[in-house]
Amino acid sequence: MIDGHFPSDRCIIDCLRASYGIEVKSITPLSGGADMNAAIYKVETRDRSPYFVKLKHGCESDINVTILELLHRNGIQQIILPIKTIQGRSILPIGDFCLIIYPFIEGVNGFSRKLTDNQWMMLGKALRQVHDFDVPSSLLKHIRHETYSPKWRQAVCSLYANIQGEPASNDVIALNFLNFIKEHRWVIQRLVDRAEQLCYTIKEQPAKFVLCHSDIHGGNVLINGSDTIYIVDWDEPIMAPKERDLMFIGGGIANVWNDPQEEVSFYKGYGNTDINISILAYYRHERIVEDIAEYWQALLLTNFDNIHNNRSEMYKQFISMFDPQGVVDIAFKTDKVSQA
Repeated sequence: MIDGHFPSDRCIIDCLRASYGIEVKSITPLSGGADMNAAIYKVETRDRSPYFVKLKHGCESDINVTILELLHRNGIQQIILPIKTIQGRSILPIGDFCLIIYPFIEGVNGFSRKLTDNQWMMLGKALRQVHDFDVPSSLLKHIRHETYSPKWRQAVCSLYANIQGEPASNDVIALNFLNFIKEHRWVIQRLVDRAEQLCYTIKEQPAKFVLCHSDIHGGNVLINGSDTIYIVDWDEPIMAPKERDLMFIGGGIANVWNDPQEEVSFYKGYGNTDINISILAYYRHERIVEDIAEYWQALLLTNFDNIHNNRSEMYKQFISMFDPQGVVDIAFKTDKVSQA
């Protein structure tokens, strides 16, 4: 395997046969998602059974799967459990990557289809169950805990400080990206500065930490043909204030989930709760700062071509953050409410 590249299709097929007893007929890369470190596939077997395969750089701990199993056992049916290997493992290391396989659910995600009022209530109820789940003390030490790290704020400031020259003239996407971040420098600096200020504010207002999904946007809500919803992509669970998840509801990622009526329906399912607007504003700012740093890395600084990522689509996703009713607009509006 060449460093920085995902394992070949042949390597994946051989691993599925050896470790899962799955005889692959076809393997198809799937589009979607902005995670530079992950690739997803649909696999069909000779008996036409479909599977969803995910490859991620860096091997995850089995603790994530343990959490999923506990949540599912606790009555949260909106979770898809991974399939185990012949040896009983849920995560299969492949070099610098890990492979996880799930049953393939035919459907669309919340970016592609608006959730109905009932689906919003289902999502609210499920997320409340996650937040109310009493994580066993034996697992707590293995789960990330929120530290309000300045990592992404520092990264964006450092990237601006170290812009040197122009990208290759034939790299239109890099040129467009560089021009865009120069034109929007003060908006981006405002996001960084306000995230920093809010961070200091909320550190003085200790909040209860609960189990959070950490990335519960429309792309991670799957709707099948029977209109059942599933919450997917549990790569990064974290113990944090509930606002860590709630910031996505009405947050406008990918210019969806920005309708006030959707929030009303969600909270009918979630139930009564006090929301700390300062924490909500912090997370909405901080998430955008993180995305800016990651898009910057992907579109300007990455030195190898990755066939699993479409740079043109990533650039469109990036600039859409600054659209009216996009995440930047909503973050600033949330901040105004927090200061009222």
